[in-house]
Amino acid sequence: MSETAVMVCGHGSRDDGAIREFEKLVAALKTRLAGHDVETGYLEFARPIIRDGLDALKRRGARRIVAVPGMLFAAAHVKNDLPWEINSFAAANPEIEVRFGRELSIEPKLLRAAADRIAEGEQSATRCVPRDQTLLLVVGRGTNDPDANSNIAKVSRFLWEGMGFGWAEIAYSGVAHPRVEPALRRALGLGFKRVIVFPYFLFTGVLVKRIYAETDRVAADHPEIEFLKAPYLNDHPLVLECFAARVTEALEGAPAMNCQLCKYRTQIVGYEAAAGAPQEAHHHHVRGIGTEGDDHGLDHRPGHHHDHDDHHHHDHHHDHHHRGHNGRHRPDSD
Repeated sequence: MSETAVMVCGHGSRDDGAIREFEKLVAALKTRLAGHDVETGYLEFARPIIRDGLDALKRRGARRIVAVPGMLFAAAHVKNDLPWEINSFAAANPEIEVRFGRELSIEPKLLRAAADRIAEGEQSATRCVPRDQTLLLVVGRGTNDPDANSNIAKVSRFLWEGMGFGWAEIAYSGVAHPRVEPALRRALGLGFKRVIVFPYFLFTGVLVKRIYAETDRVAADHPEIEFLKAPYLNDHPLVLECFAARVTEALEGAPAMNCQLCKYRTQIVGYEAAAGAPQEAHHHHVRGIGTEGDDHGLDHRPGHHHDHDDHHHHDHHHDHHHRGHNGRHRPDSD
């Protein structure tokens, strides 16, 4: 076994299905990284937490660890929370070389995987509607990082033009606007005969299920329009190729994260106060608390909210140190 190990850093979810899908993807990734010790860990809502995964690699003899985010875009988790976890471990273990890879981001392989999933969704159609009479709604997770949110618009544009749809809209499952149901109801006025809803997500979870439920609700009100629900990315072979490429990239060179529009690095309109904010973890309160069937460590005191799931409502009102130009609290989410 090589002394170079790989740590795949997951977000975590209260949904058991999401954790199973993540672990299935990592199991497939191990076959592509033969010779490397591969471990997983989660930021929140699941075990092992990232530090436990890193410690496990250390115990098994790792002398160099490549940590890669199991996330599509770089928002607060990739820019702040994961670096804090990785840097804290590296500082405590100077004898181990630790490298931090970049997020999956936008790249041709992922766009092809997305197109395949949308085409899968079209196979469930019961009506003959050409693509130029079809509206595509691409749904992202939603964050208060405008750079990350803008990626959904870019993905949508690539898929719209590349696949020949008549129109495309974007929506977010939380934090950012427009949300899914309002976006769908607004799009109805454009006159398209079919709407395809595509969650640009890696795995299932509370959010994806909510996206599909909101689609069903709107569809029930408008039987004259065909609504199709495309599957999310999951363990598409091209997704696995992208993860493997991120590991190789970190091992062979310096991974280049796009920082030109990062609100923590430069002043972005509406987020001026976030520039230069401290790089620190914000999710100690939900690290390793478990999935739906495992509530160990939860605080069940009256008034203590647990409506976090993997969608980050952040009703607990703790300060994330990231505020907009008007001082309003803006909860971060990947």
